[in-house]
Amino acid sequence: MGKHSRPGPPDQPSRAVPRLDADDPLAAYHRRRRPPMDVWRKHQPLHGGGGHVRPDEPRALLRWTGFAYEMAGTAPDLPAAQRWVNEAAPGIQAADE
Repeated sequence: MGKHSRPGPPDQPSRAVPRLDADDPLAAYHRRRRPPMDVWRKHQPLHGGGGHVRPDEPRALLRWTGFAYEMAGTAPDLPAAQRWVNEAAPGIQAADE
């Protein structure tokens, strides 16, 4: 590995290079409000631990608000939490629509 290599698949664009729209005066502001790694929703076990451990336990559902992740609800188990996470992100149409 070279000094400047980055982890991850080679077919993904680097997040170090800003993706700004030259015509949008608020492009830098919108970029700062993106969630970390473009993850709009995520889940985690209510009582801690790894997400893959004990899939039948309830999960906390977290939604990005533009500033931080906030609690959006709970799911009874891992499959229900994964279905909620995989719903379309804000402003993005789902593939079946």
